[in-house]
Amino acid sequence: MAAPPALRVVEAGARVYRRTWRGSVISCFLNPALYLLAMGVGLGKLVDQGAGSSDLAIPYLTFLAPGLLAATAMQTAAGDASHPVMAGIKWRKTYHATLATPIEVHDLVLGHLGWVTIRVTFVSVVYAAIMTAFGATTPLEAALAVPPAVLVGLAFAAAITAYTARLKDEIGLSNMFRFGIVPLFLFSGTFFPISQLPDWIEPVAYATPLFHGVSLCRGLALGVAFEAPWAISLAYLAAWSAAGTWLAVRLMRRRLVV
Repeated sequence: MAAPPALRVVEAGARVYRRTWRGSVISCFLNPALYLLAMGVGLGKLVDQGAGSSDLAIPYLTFLAPGLLAATAMQTAAGDASHPVMAGIKWRKTYHATLATPIEVHDLVLGHLGWVTIRVTFVSVVYAAIMTAFGATTPLEAALAVPPAVLVGLAFAAAITAYTARLKDEIGLSNMFRFGIVPLFLFSGTFFPISQLPDWIEPVAYATPLFHGVSLCRGLALGVAFEAPWAISLAYLAAWSAAGTWLAVRLMRRRLVV
């Protein structure tokens, strides 16, 4: 029985990664550990001792770790859904070659998102283990936070794939990271509650997918109250994933099919 066409795309992604995985070790695994060490342990001691203003009822490391789990999932997905997609469309044109086979555009997009989801899952599991090693949470609670982190990754991967499909050059990718991913990383509740933001920015932060992912990961990993209703957060991330996938297929077909 022949494998589904989308699975062939996943297999191709895995084969490429087998040759290039060493280059992602630092960004995927060492960076989160360094962030936890510097921000959670280093800065966290100052926060916990009251050198900064904090209303946290838990150690700062414990507060920070689940937020970084969601943020790491976002960054991993953004990396895999931006430059590799542009390479497939324009630089190396591997997507054109792929579509010369029985694989259709929707198979290409679903396979690509499937591979990104696998990557995000792997990175999230490793990060959850690091989070546990730092004593931020228990192994069981860390494991519970992995699925929402993966959903965060899928939501961003789908949306960024759609965004990349309409770009003519890499300038738009640089702008996306500079004006999109970095501000989301800083102001979506990863490092501090969004209630600490100015009143006019707080609703903007609430509307970001990363905030809802952080809320889910933190609530499950720490057993604390969710910053947003969990059902709304799940539905919101699922909606981003579905809408992004639909739009990615539509824009990719417009870009690749003559």
